[in-house]
Amino acid sequence: MPFSLHQGDALSVLAGLPDGCVDSVITDPPYNSGGRTAKERTTRSAKQKYTSADSKNDLADFTGENMDQRSYTLWLTQIMTEAHRLTKVGGSALLFTDWRQLPATTDAFQAAGWLWLGILTWHKPQARPQKGKFRQDCEYIVWGSKGKIDATANPVYLPGLYSASQPSGSQRRHITQKPVSVMRELVKISPPGGTVLDFCAGSGSTGVAALLEGRDFIGIEKTQHYASIAADRLTETVRETLTQDDVVLTA
Repeated sequence: MPFSLHQGDALSVLAGLPDGCVDSVITDPPYNSGGRTAKERTTRSAKQKYTSADSKNDLADFTGENMDQRSYTLWLTQIMTEAHRLTKVGGSALLFTDWRQLPATTDAFQAAGWLWLGILTWHKPQARPQKGKFRQDCEYIVWGSKGKIDATANPVYLPGLYSASQPSGSQRRHITQKPVSVMRELVKISPPGGTVLDFCAGSGSTGVAALLEGRDFIGIEKTQHYASIAADRLTETVRETLTQDDVVLTA
């Protein structure tokens, strides 16, 4: 199979994987954002933070959203240090974040040993306007590499701005789900046939994108509910992309 999916704690699972087994780390960690007070941070769930009160889609909650900024920075540093070990020299890492956690994310990224190379922008056209304020219609992707990137090995020219709305209705399977169209562009930073790691796999969008673009995928998801959804989506993607040439008949 071109993918493996692990249900469990990311740090524990990563510790069991071998050095240099992936080409790129592309992940959307829990932002732990928006907690201006201790009460907001400890009493609001991810679902309360990131879905509208009038939402008709009853999405499952997930854990890991109640850390303060110092704890979040420490956790992200730990897990990105482990991801650094797993990545080949010259490999890349992309981390989603929002404006509040952008400084903490870049700190953790560099403290874990990665070379910070820039910030990409994901523009969300359907974000709600704010009266008397600027619309908050962007999230960000901190990106960099493990050592120097060998551009000759994967001579792609990728944009720094992506515009697509979050999946909605029956297509939205996770509270913070990212569009597959955006993820398909991002996984191209990994060479064709390379392996993409997402240690916060959620409903599997990174993996779906990787498989569609001819990359292998290693996913880790802590929440059993979302790990099951990811497994179904990844399996279905493999079926859809399987051609007759991929099937070997045996006597």
